[in-house]
Amino acid sequence: MAGWGPKTLVERGIAVGVLVLAALGPLIFNPYWVNSILTQTFLIGIAAASLIFLSAYGGMVSLAQTALYGIAGFIVGNLVTQGETKGLNLGWDPTVALIVAILLTTAIGLVFGLVAARSAGIYFLMLTLTYAVIANYFFGQVTLVSGFSGISGIDRYTPGFVGDVVTNPNRLYYIALAVAVAVYVLIRYLVRTPFGIALQGVRDEPVRMSSLGYNVPLHRAIAFAVGAFVASLAGVLYVWWNGQVDPQTIGLQATIDLLVVAVIGGLARIEGAWVGAFVFIVIDNYVREVEVPLVGGSFNTIVGLIFLAVVVLSPDGLMGLWDRITGVVLRGSGRGGVEAQRAAPDVGS
Repeated sequence: MAGWGPKTLVERGIAVGVLVLAALGPLIFNPYWVNSILTQTFLIGIAAASLIFLSAYGGMVSLAQTALYGIAGFIVGNLVTQGETKGLNLGWDPTVALIVAILLTTAIGLVFGLVAARSAGIYFLMLTLTYAVIANYFFGQVTLVSGFSGISGIDRYTPGFVGDVVTNPNRLYYIALAVAVAVYVLIRYLVRTPFGIALQGVRDEPVRMSSLGYNVPLHRAIAFAVGAFVASLAGVLYVWWNGQVDPQTIGLQATIDLLVVAVIGGLARIEGAWVGAFVFIVIDNYVREVEVPLVGGSFNTIVGLIFLAVVVLSPDGLMGLWDRITGVVLRGSGRGGVEAQRAAPDVGS
């Protein structure tokens, strides 16, 4: 602990407090909050974490992450259902379907990454948006695997360790919490490995890294596969929680929503994934009917105004705002210098 500054200690203390509060969630909060707010925050946060990982450490803003978690959900739905809904209805063991969905989605992400790895900036953004549009139309028009009505009843075919999601939602809550923590730890560990450090070098100086002998497109493609793996976890949790998946799940609105979640939380820090998800979901559940003078009560209008305010006040999202506030507090308390510098967003930390 000798190397920890005041800001680090405060953040770690808050993190421990949040984890304790989350662990006690079903004992503290009502069932609606546990199932509809917090569980959804965990799984949407995982999907947003896959986007922030690519942006913060790879310099790649991907609009394909919603499509990837949807693909995982569609794979699970096709494999586990047994004849009462659209899709292949193969009736596989749910645990086997879980593994296959994660592996296939990760493989698809690797292919996506290999194709997009040589592009950058707006071209990368548009290419990943194309992936999202293709996935949406594929599942909408190929009725063999879905159709526009989608696949329902997936929550009746969960692995034994998940149990009945309808009668015992708390088990899925804790599974989603555990996966969210595992994803956070995995990303924090990965960015400190030689691969993660090289990926950050590729983000900052791709030409120089290439001249040093690093395979820049391969690093980007592997990072994209890691992002797909994380997104697939969110997709599996989503279909267990929601019970169904349809093309609208991965439509343009859903793609934009995930980007909004990431931007509100902050594209520079992984923690922003869950902060943004929580804020977005609370807005979705409680602010939808609020009447704003002159513009009315449209959810899209309200979240758009909040999005605009966050971007204007802090381009790095709420986590960036937190860094600025702690920086001011540290300087005001006479702990400037190194600690004030640490208060600035550092995506490599």
